Amino acid sequence: IIHEPSPAALNNNIKSIAPSLLTPKTPQTPQINKMWRRSFSSSTAALKGKKWDALVIGGGHNGLTAAAYLARGGLSVAILERRHVIGGAAVTEELVPGFKFSRCSYLQSLLRPSVIKELELGKHGLKLLKSNPSSFTPCLDGRYLLLGPDKDLNHSEISKFSLKDAQAYPRYQTQLESFCKFMDLVLDSPPPESVHHKSSINEKLKNKLQNSVFWASCLRQVSSLGQKDMVDFMDLLLSPASKVLNNWFEADVLKATLATDAVIGSTASVHTPGSGYVLLHHVMGETDGERGIWSYVEGGMGSISKAIGNAAIEAGAHVVTNAEVSRLLIENSSTVCGVALADGTEVHSSIVLSNATPYKTFMELVSNDVLPDDFVRAIKHTDYSSATTKINVAVDKLPEFHCCKLEHPHAGPQHVATIHIGSESMEEIHSACQDAVNGVPSRRPVIEMSIPSILDKTISPPGKHVINLFVQYTPYKPLDGDWQDHDYRESFAQKCFTLIDEYAPGFSTSVIGYDMLTPPDLEREIGLTGNFAIFTQTKTCAVDIFLNQVQVK
Repeated sequence: IIHEPSPAALNNNIKSIAPSLLTPKTPQTPQINKMWRRSFSSSTAALKGKKWDALVIGGGHNGLTAAAYLARGGLSVAILERRHVIGGAAVTEELVPGFKFSRCSYLQSLLRPSVIKELELGKHGLKLLKSNPSSFTPCLDGRYLLLGPDKDLNHSEISKFSLKDAQAYPRYQTQLESFCKFMDLVLDSPPPESVHHKSSINEKLKNKLQNSVFWASCLRQVSSLGQKDMVDFMDLLLSPASKVLNNWFEADVLKATLATDAVIGSTASVHTPGSGYVLLHHVMGETDGERGIWSYVEGGMGSISKAIGNAAIEAGAHVVTNAEVSRLLIENSSTVCGVALADGTEVHSSIVLSNATPYKTFMELVSNDVLPDDFVRAIKHTDYSSATTKINVAVDKLPEFHCCKLEHPHAGPQHVATIHIGSESMEEIHSACQDAVNGVPSRRPVIEMSIPSILDKTISPPGKHVINLFVQYTPYKPLDGDWQDHDYRESFAQKCFTLIDEYAPGFSTSVIGYDMLTPPDLEREIGLTGNFAIFTQTKTCAVDIFLNQVQVK
């Protein structure tokens, strides 16, 4: 949701131009406006004196989705958001006058189609703009690789580097898509649950039945693969991305382009065991029924949160911003009965869902003495690290890549795609990761650039553009400086701009202003423990399938 930002929270991150405090006028029907006025509030007064059927801590898009479904089921639901704006990491904010940034997350593909359909998000204003072609990797030697859903384009582009790879690529895509059918089942099914040891016999039997149905479905899906595909599937889940890609291809630039999907948003290298699994996450998504297609969102990523919020409010949910939860209320060390807010307000409900991180929820909002010791240890030792920085840039012209300047002197397909900078080989990516392992930001960062304003004309002034830079690798606590130091921050931002200059000369001089969010910034402002949640915590198949709820003693 595009909303007035808090100046104090933003000034430290914005360079060159002060933030605009204007709230854009978003066209809405009178009915929707009335609903928002009635059900969207920054006052906690409306929460008092009522026991809600359910409370949702945090108004990120996952929390909003849960609230929408609960409200549609007839429950009275209140969403409690700490910030001045809902959306979590899926927000749009105007930080440079006239430029609206998707401040954290910046592309859409993994929002489940069933959610879009069932919550009628199109009716509530969601408009997806397909990114086609999907990826563009410029090379310093003057060549480039452009990939997308067009099979003929892919064959032609990959053939510039390897005819063998051009022939193998369709088979690689087909195999990953077949594996995605299993992941669709996992993502669309409730996770297997463990019941409390004091549960009734009926509850235990019901749990066993539900779990057996889940595992039977998983087994049926996996067994539908041939023996070789089953072996390849297990290899993909457990192996480094480098091993998987080396088995398929020979061209460095193709392998590196694909490998970025395996490491993005994490501290992993292409050689990290298990990173191969994340290759699936970037082909399992879809847009309008097309597998593996990513999209921009008109109005920025906040439009997703706005649409889901509209659906929740239409169903009867109540949204309260500036409502920071300080602790869960627990009776007799065993029963959750509501939450206490930072201002002292107590809000009561027998059901509390948390859209905060597991660490925030269980280590900061719940007293450890009511949780099982082994669970507390597991939460404390979960890897929340993510060595990523997001830089939102306002520019006065499109970047001109020297490798295709003659073919596309102005706007071209390369500007529509996700642009991979510093990703010409897997070893280049690994070297950038090793810098972070050694405690310093990458000397040559891996940068994923996207230009949503090339398709979305609502987020920047005419002739000017919004550019997203998703940058790796930046340690949470660098050994050679401090992210709170202005000069240190400025030096790193300029390092990124200078690297882009190598591929698109003059980029640095086109920058009007920028907003930079380092790992500590994302943790402080958005609530992402260790900056882990733009792409969620370090991905493994076990996390997707087994990450589960636990009951207090």
